[in-house]
Amino acid sequence: MVWAHNSHLGDARATSIGQSRGELNLGQLCRENLGKEHVAIIGCGTHTGTVAAADEWDEPMKVMRVNPSREESYEGIMHGTALAAGFDDFMLDLRKGGMDEQARQALAQSRLERFIGVIYRPDTERWSHYMEAVLPEQYDAFLWFEKTQAVRPLDGRQQRKRGEERGGDVS
Repeated sequence: MVWAHNSHLGDARATSIGQSRGELNLGQLCRENLGKEHVAIIGCGTHTGTVAAADEWDEPMKVMRVNPSREESYEGIMHGTALAAGFDDFMLDLRKGGMDEQARQALAQSRLERFIGVIYRPDTERWSHYMEAVLPEQYDAFLWFEKTQAVRPLDGRQQRKRGEERGGDVS
């Protein structure tokens, strides 16, 4: 199992970074080298909440509010679905046969998808964090969280001291 941000993990060939800029990413390389049948890529999305990120590279992390998702984006569709269904969190199995084919085809249209990573720029979010993507080609499943909460760093008692071996006392 490998964890990475959506932009690194989802198959780049299904996004504008792969299609127009020719960039590769981890998801594409795994599918090409290991075979689609041996790789399961799971993306995540949210409507709003908080995120731990920095304004720029090499700047300190801070907790920021996530802008509500754009209505025309995949996140906007998920938000509308969550509201209509009366629940906040869900999972979509995007593989063929994993969901109603008509719904899968509706999601197979190129739309905006939001990518938030270690950098988050809410004031320029549309240009900084959204790109065109085709969700069922990018991921095998998609986890939806209506509202997220920023990760919190472990406090000093829980962190391993530099150079200390596994299993050692860190208190």
